[in-house]
Amino acid sequence: MPDPSTPAREASPRANLVVGVLALAGITVSLMQTLVIPLIPALPGLLHASAADATWAITATLLAGAVATPTMGRLGDMYGKRRMLLVSLGALVAGSAIGALSDSLVPMVVGRTLQGLAAGVIPLGISIMRDELPVERLGSATALMSASLGVGGALGLPAAALLAENADWHVLFWTAAGLGLVVTALVVALVPESPVRTGGRFDVLGAVGLSVALVCLLLAISKGADWGWGSAATLGLLAAAVVVLALWGRWELRTPTPLVDLRTSARRQVLLTNIASAVFGFAMFAMSLVLPQLLQLPAATGYGLGKSMLVVGLVMAPSGLVMMALAPVSARITATRGPKTTLMLGAVVVAAGYALGIVLMSETWHLVVVSSVIGAGVGLAYGAMPSLVMGAVPVSETAAANSLNTLMRSIGTSVSSATAGLVLARLTIHFGPVELPSQNGFRLVLGMGSAAALIALGVAAFLPRRTPAPASPSPEPAVVGR
Repeated sequence: MPDPSTPAREASPRANLVVGVLALAGITVSLMQTLVIPLIPALPGLLHASAADATWAITATLLAGAVATPTMGRLGDMYGKRRMLLVSLGALVAGSAIGALSDSLVPMVVGRTLQGLAAGVIPLGISIMRDELPVERLGSATALMSASLGVGGALGLPAAALLAENADWHVLFWTAAGLGLVVTALVVALVPESPVRTGGRFDVLGAVGLSVALVCLLLAISKGADWGWGSAATLGLLAAAVVVLALWGRWELRTPTPLVDLRTSARRQVLLTNIASAVFGFAMFAMSLVLPQLLQLPAATGYGLGKSMLVVGLVMAPSGLVMMALAPVSARITATRGPKTTLMLGAVVVAAGYALGIVLMSETWHLVVVSSVIGAGVGLAYGAMPSLVMGAVPVSETAAANSLNTLMRSIGTSVSSATAGLVLARLTIHFGPVELPSQNGFRLVLGMGSAAALIALGVAAFLPRRTPAPASPSPEPAVVGR
């Protein structure tokens, strides 16, 4: 139970400011996912690189985020969540500034890597909320913070497209740097440092092992289509990921202060929530892969709508607003019926949204409706996941557990991108001298998104009906500066 004597936990205007600042930080970091989307067709020319090499500006962010998320979560539990939040935001600002000064591939990849290192902000923010907010505020606040992963991506796309079409592309990165500085200043001024720390020694070998395994896995997934799924490079990386993960798991079970407590992660509630998160990550990202292409393909194909990137952003933006609006609804359902019910309801809504998209794709407003319905389901589900995770782990492991949950979502989105890319590359039509994804290909990907949501529904059905209390007691607060 929270300590009523702690001023930071009072339901006060300051608590509202903490929630607002942390949510803004989450949205800012998630903007990095869509920052370069409007630039993708022009990246080879802008960076004086081949098309294959230019994709490293996207892949580097993905890999850095996967490495940083569990590492920053554990460091936050040990040495201070606010401190690690500021380190993450500092990496975002530095990466954005380097990107803004770049005109070639290498500095751009460096900048995008630093931006990716900020991915731990959302799980760190959720963990700070658990430490600082009163119980009655925690559900809606963490739901909003969790949904910010989708909100920033959806709202950032029209803004990035508008800037890319009307200004020099470097302005995108200067804007990101400026926003990062504003958020950093707000965190310094308004977010307190939690006294809840575990101390101890950081599991360096565990961090290196997990990082190597994740890089091998995600690199194989993201580059498999370019290299060939049966190529030696792809198969070698996948095999290396399996071997390193096995060795890493053995080490984590034996070390006294593991990076990831696998025994806690194996608890039914945590394990099933993480599996559902990965499947939901797959389902959520399918929308981002299909709808923009449908909107931009030439109308002469018979199913493309021939719209600009700016229109794409405006069509996708309502889904982010719906996610934000559904955060308090998700918290209310969780408070009355339990997070399991909320997660299952979100899965049903997402499945229905994708099923709707299979038949409604011929008008712009059709896709607005489809993206909004899917966004509503994602908002409900993402709002429930932190409650499920935090209800099954001790306070001392909050940041690490939330980071692992966020990582599972990221792995799901990576698998979704690779799978959808493979489907759309195989199911094509000839349009003049080029091949384009066919309408049946898009429908198949939408069907896969619906099926993934139903799989998440099945996984969630095995969760406990009510959130159990954490199995181990909270640690004594550490002395700041320990």
